[in-house]
Amino acid sequence: MKLKLNSVRDWMLKSLAGVALLACVSVGSVEAREVKDSVQAGDAVCTRCHDEGEAKPILSIGKTRHGTMADPKAGTCTSCHGDSPTHINKPSDVTERPKPTVNFGKKSTTPVAERNKACLSCHQGGVNMHWQSGPHAAADLECASCHRIHSAQDPVRERATQPEVCFSCHKEQRVLVNRQSHHPIKEGTVVCSDCHNVHGTAGPKLMNRDSVVQTCYQCHMEKRGPFIRTHQPVTEDCTICHNPHGSNVANLLKSRPPFLCQQCHEPGSHQGNIASLTFPGTPIPQTNNTLARGCLNCHTQIHGSNNPVNAGNERTFRR
Repeated sequence: MKLKLNSVRDWMLKSLAGVALLACVSVGSVEAREVKDSVQAGDAVCTRCHDEGEAKPILSIGKTRHGTMADPKAGTCTSCHGDSPTHINKPSDVTERPKPTVNFGKKSTTPVAERNKACLSCHQGGVNMHWQSGPHAAADLECASCHRIHSAQDPVRERATQPEVCFSCHKEQRVLVNRQSHHPIKEGTVVCSDCHNVHGTAGPKLMNRDSVVQTCYQCHMEKRGPFIRTHQPVTEDCTICHNPHGSNVANLLKSRPPFLCQQCHEPGSHQGNIASLTFPGTPIPQTNNTLARGCLNCHTQIHGSNNPVNAGNERTFRR
């Protein structure tokens, strides 16, 4: 009987030891899994130093799409910065830790083309397919000049802060949008990317569409037509008459009518002659038609008209 009790006791002790060992293994597995799941595969060698306590918010990349664990294409630290063996394991004969193989920023020692290659290896095609032929690439502008990769909030991707990022280089446009007549950029209704694709396009001036007029028609659809009587500059380029970023003349016009109209309409009638004064008892010349007035007082539908009246004169554009 005593032998039987000893056997039961031994069995119970072994069972408790097994449960304790299983608990330790389980806890260790959970902890290991939590550490593994907190970073992308292979990034633990970087996050052992670049943790939450670091001055630079490098670990905050986990709050961005680049740190999404569910996306296998999100990339890792080495995908952008290279293997960086001397940065991870500092050589004994140097006092300052070498930078990563590919480093970014104003003080970067990596060529711009190699820096952008780290981005273009994933962000190639689609809206970025014309990057190499665009003016920003020609100016050796790196992606990190506009984008904050490690920040949860990328200012250039936020409509409220995007214009300020662009204005840091485009000083002239900053002045224009503060003029009397301007697109509602300051008000936050329109932003630069509504009209421009900064990564390059097939159209002029980085327009989202293949031409300026097609880009403007995205919002100004009433100007599209087709009309029976068409004003030719309207179908060529809106910027012939308008400065889209801003102007001190109403309706974003480059200058006031009739002077704006007279830049194209040469002398031959009241269309282009210089406005003149008339005096009592003198014949009223045609040139006074533009005196102290704008052409739009008569030519109200300057973008085009379907008015059947005066069919022989296609330049009236009257209501």
